[in-house]
Amino acid sequence: MEWLRKISAAIDYIETNLDKDLSYEEAARIACCSPYYFQRIFSYISGITLSEYVRRRKMTQAAFELQRTESKVIDIALKYGYSSPTSFNRAFQNVHGITPMLAKNMGCTLSAYPPIKFSIKVTGGEEMSYHIEKKENIRIVGIKTPLTEDLEENMRIVPMFWEQALDNNQISKLSKLSNGKPTGIMGVSVYTNPQDIYYYIAVASDVPIFDDITEFVIPEAMWVVFENDGLFKEDVQSVFHRFLTEFLPFSGYEYAGLPDIEIYPISEGRPTKGHSEVWIAIKKTKES
Repeated sequence: MEWLRKISAAIDYIETNLDKDLSYEEAARIACCSPYYFQRIFSYISGITLSEYVRRRKMTQAAFELQRTESKVIDIALKYGYSSPTSFNRAFQNVHGITPMLAKNMGCTLSAYPPIKFSIKVTGGEEMSYHIEKKENIRIVGIKTPLTEDLEENMRIVPMFWEQALDNNQISKLSKLSNGKPTGIMGVSVYTNPQDIYYYIAVASDVPIFDDITEFVIPEAMWVVFENDGLFKEDVQSVFHRFLTEFLPFSGYEYAGLPDIEIYPISEGRPTKGHSEVWIAIKKTKES
């Protein structure tokens, strides 16, 4: 449960600093991971991005103060980190549907988003099939695109990258290079440092690289593998959520922080469902 305590401590830090100099780097340090992995973990557990959560919480507190105090709108905007009245007004309307000035009127309808509290709860004992295997280095070859530490931006980049790869027939070309294990078209997120984050569309292979094909070697690791049959996007997101909230707390393992691997079937066209796998690197906890 140690990872859960660390994430909760990071959320406590965020809540304490909504009207101060809030740092994602500091929140990630408290959670004992990089800002990139902290934002990924947060979004999988909570269902929203960290930046969206912070916006909702700031606007919730701002609305309380607009009705409770005589403070000017510009003062509250500055308090919650908005130097531009226009950006504050936009953020406020996105959450509440009305302008900050109108929110001063009693009787108007506002939206309140309470702080997130992470806890483990009984969910009904739904089966979660998996297997664990240890693999030596996995060499992948494929194409890559740079990512950032901004998860919302990455959520725009990755789908566009897949679309471009399909339009340019690069997926079909990559499938012909596949000759290793695991088998299939992979989506691999690789974080090295804040300036070196990439998403690969690749296959496991030992062929030499050429033209615009690049390579990456995933280190030897122990992997928990989840297999799915259904809609790709929903299944992959569901796996990460259940891994963090149902598997990890009771398994005696912890997240290893290595590249996460999504594996899709090699096929023609643009399938949206079928058999897929998610590979997540794990290691034994110190307690175990």
